[in-house]
Amino acid sequence: MSEKPEHHHARRLADWINPTGAKKVHSLVDKVYKMKNLELAWQKVRENRGAGGIDGESIESFEANLTENLTRLHEELKADAYQPQAVRQKMIPKPDEPEKERELGIPGIYDRVCQQALTNRLQPIFEPVFDDASFGYRKGRSAKDALKKVWRELQEGREWIVDADLKNFFGSVDHEKLLLLITQRIADGRVLRIIESILKAGCYAEGETLPTEQGTPQGGVISPILSNILLTPFDGEMRKKGYRLTRYADDWVVTCTSRSEAQAALTAAKRILEKLGVTLHAEKTRIVHVRQGFEFLGFKIKRGKPSSLKLAPEKIRSGVVPGSLYAYPREKSVRHFRERLRRLTRRKAPLKTQQLIVQINPVIRGWGNYFCKAHVRKLFNQLDRWIVRRIRSHRCKRWRNAGWKKLPEKRLYGQMGLVNLISLIPSLASAHRRSL
Repeated sequence: MSEKPEHHHARRLADWINPTGAKKVHSLVDKVYKMKNLELAWQKVRENRGAGGIDGESIESFEANLTENLTRLHEELKADAYQPQAVRQKMIPKPDEPEKERELGIPGIYDRVCQQALTNRLQPIFEPVFDDASFGYRKGRSAKDALKKVWRELQEGREWIVDADLKNFFGSVDHEKLLLLITQRIADGRVLRIIESILKAGCYAEGETLPTEQGTPQGGVISPILSNILLTPFDGEMRKKGYRLTRYADDWVVTCTSRSEAQAALTAAKRILEKLGVTLHAEKTRIVHVRQGFEFLGFKIKRGKPSSLKLAPEKIRSGVVPGSLYAYPREKSVRHFRERLRRLTRRKAPLKTQQLIVQINPVIRGWGNYFCKAHVRKLFNQLDRWIVRRIRSHRCKRWRNAGWKKLPEKRLYGQMGLVNLISLIPSLASAHRRSL
């Protein structure tokens, strides 16, 4: 009699969500509608702010009747009577391609609280099975952690890159496949019905409600964790095959030691993603060497050219080391940053200079802190001077002016507290403080 073959690895993609065959969660909905959980969900929604949905209700108006709203949501979830509204469609320019638009689906405040309450309970269930290759929307992990991982791999000699882009990921999610993966960990039928109702709630655009047969709204609170659930089998299968994958939401790269390995990785990725109902964007997916450079999470990463100058490294005063790896903000990131500040500092903005600075400081600080460890000294200096000119132009209502007399830099950075990008560079911070 022949022995039964032993299988030491998952045979189906669904098995990656429950690789050990752990007991599923059968009773979850009561933890979702618990008042304490709804209160925590509301606090998170309030912190994130954002516009309202199709009912026009704002954060402020929801808070004005907070007890009544949370009690109603509690009772609807408890009675299995909750039905989400359609999301409000909003088209916004793509950060990388301002001439093109992407679709946001904005749920109402009431529905956002429900989605956050669900997310609070789903996160601890699925977090243990999420792969180490995944960095997006996970507690204790960030885009900078993903970039550090890629940087280490490049320094180890893995200089061939699969630079990939998923085609309309949030708009093309297959509901059936996603729900199948969720059922590998959750057996509570009421929770599954709530998730399905959120996915199929519809989209309100141009005066009519359109059905949503696929996709998860990019703008919905629950969408990030659902995207991680759907792509976890991809993470696990790629790493099982030995590929160095790094993924942040739908943005991912694979570092390889040769072009042939990169080609094999790309072929494997296409095959796995097809099983999950996801396709690659053919025009934006490529195999490149680090000498050509590639973009990831807002950065352009590239290896510099070897120097033709016969100078010892210690004699190069600029600090640039020929042939080294460099990271700097990609042009689209800089353009997007400038556009945000242009909108905030338009000359007709009805603000005093001090109020304007208070408004733009978080934007400058957030963007600057994200890129401050890259190769940005020259860029930050240019942007600092441009921001000062924008503020003076707002004050004097024209571009060419004598604003330097009314608003000298010492006053802007000192008395008025304007954030200076150069001061955010760790190696220059102390020197800048001494100069002020």
